Amino acid sequence: MQFLLAFIVAAPLLGAVAALLPAPPGLKGRSPEQAVLRHGVSVTGVILAAAIALTLGFDHDAPSRFQATTDISWIQALNVRIHLGIDGISLPLLLMTALLFFLCALYSYFKLPAGPSPKAFVALLLVLESGTLATFAVLDLLLFFLAFEMVLIPMYFLIARWGGAQRQAAAWKFILYTLLGSVVMLLGLLLIGLDSGTFDMVALASDNGRGLSHTTQLIAVLTIGIGLAVKTPMWPLHSWLPDAHTAAPTVGSVLLAGVMLKMGTYGFVRILLPVAPDGMHTFAPYLAALAVIGIVYGSLACLALARKGAKGDLKRLIAYSSVGHMGFVLLGIATMTPTGVNGALFANIAHGLITGLLFFLVGALKDRYGTSDLDTLAGATGAALYGRAPRFGALLAFAAVASLGLPGLAGFWGEMLTLFGAFDPAAGLSRPAFLTFMAIGAFGTLLTAAYMLVVVRRICMGDPLARPADQAPLAVADIQRYEFAAWTPLAALTVLAGLWPAVLLGLTDPAVQKLLAGGNS
Repeated sequence: MQFLLAFIVAAPLLGAVAALLPAPPGLKGRSPEQAVLRHGVSVTGVILAAAIALTLGFDHDAPSRFQATTDISWIQALNVRIHLGIDGISLPLLLMTALLFFLCALYSYFKLPAGPSPKAFVALLLVLESGTLATFAVLDLLLFFLAFEMVLIPMYFLIARWGGAQRQAAAWKFILYTLLGSVVMLLGLLLIGLDSGTFDMVALASDNGRGLSHTTQLIAVLTIGIGLAVKTPMWPLHSWLPDAHTAAPTVGSVLLAGVMLKMGTYGFVRILLPVAPDGMHTFAPYLAALAVIGIVYGSLACLALARKGAKGDLKRLIAYSSVGHMGFVLLGIATMTPTGVNGALFANIAHGLITGLLFFLVGALKDRYGTSDLDTLAGATGAALYGRAPRFGALLAFAAVASLGLPGLAGFWGEMLTLFGAFDPAAGLSRPAFLTFMAIGAFGTLLTAAYMLVVVRRICMGDPLARPADQAPLAVADIQRYEFAAWTPLAALTVLAGLWPAVLLGLTDPAVQKLLAGGNS
């Protein structure tokens, strides 16, 4: 178990180096490009297999205990250690990350985005995977920061070199926002480590803020929270996200939404809640207020993009929907209750599965029609998927209703538990205020249903006023075999998590209970 976790974190880096080397004789296949793409599929597949083995070997009777731990002294002067470990909070995120990277590598093998060398593409993808996996596995504040920053450069180049229109501007906006947020976050991490005498996240969580003054906790929550909020992203620090999603290649959008946004919310749960509980308690109402503003703002932006004549980009619409969905995650964290935090963690996983599937579908739709403009896709020569590609249309409708929180699918449980947490927040938090936040969040679910159903009607059915009644449906490629292989696991897990939420909650709840109790089971 200890070796498996270290292997999962380090192997993608070794794979990235190997991707830049010439392919060994006999492994080149039809071309060097095919060989390096196959290498990406192989490395991410091995990582996924190792993550599954780690999950099977995990002691599910003790999910609140850190397992597969490695603890080695690294920088003695600062008491910084190479400390790795997983519990019921980090294991689902680690497994979902490994799955999404494998599916993206598989999809890219058949549909590589236009751009420079495939070698660079695969190497950047593997460096990105190593950084995201390390973020969910490290238990030292400085290592967390290094892993948190490690993902920025590869994602910048994936957007800037393999993206679409306006990719340079979107990539610069992404890197500037996240780097500025990270600089502020580093100050808060250093403040905690130097003030407490340790950067070890387990020791700090067990101390539960008792060694930090109230002022120190307030400054730490404010500075670290800004850096995490940018990555989440929280309104009003979200404006980099729609541009990045719109310009990014398909797999870049999938990984940005499915994995990278989770790094911010994970930091709130893993660092701020247990390490600075008093500071979080002070800022919780403000965090909740910004969260529900984000829910409503994201939904209204999606409705504006979905209306006829708005020339709304479908990738941009899904990006704004992520602002709303991550608002539910932040609201659950702000309640500081087991119910709310469990809901936030569940919503994290659900969003990764569902929005990852949506970006896969939208990317494939753009490949087929040459555009992701909603008016064009709904016009006389548009998609009309139910008649032209019925399996594609059915899967798009499935992903949309999962995103709007239909009971029985993964999106439902996270939002419901988050609202339940807001109904009865932690002691000392204003219940009338959180009841108001709950009502606004519930209204946001109605707005989400409205824009998702509009999107499904317009793309899957077309615009009846724009299409002549006697026009026969145009032939268009339905779901291909490689698409079926890349998308089916996400759809299946969305159903599984919706019908059997105890699979995930059984892991997260004991760990959340211990985390909120100051390290005591």
